[in-house]
Amino acid sequence: MEVKIGVQNAPREIVIESSQTADEVEGAVAKALEGDAKLLSLTDEHGRRILVPAERLAYVEIGEQAVRKVGFGAL
Repeated sequence: MEVKIGVQNAPREIVIESSQTADEVEGAVAKALEGDAKLLSLTDEHGRRILVPAERLAYVEIGEQAVRKVGFGAL
């Protein structure tokens, strides 16, 4: 699952590939924004943990994993 996180006052977004489902990511974002947790915590495919302060979240885009093309085929 590809997740893009926009952070206020940061020039670039954070892009991670997560093994979590879209519902799990959405639940973590909702929990962080409700005030139950002060941090948005997600784990990427390599087991690294990404922590973003909830008050600095600008947006979170949840999408499917992109299929990578290999070779010289027609686009």
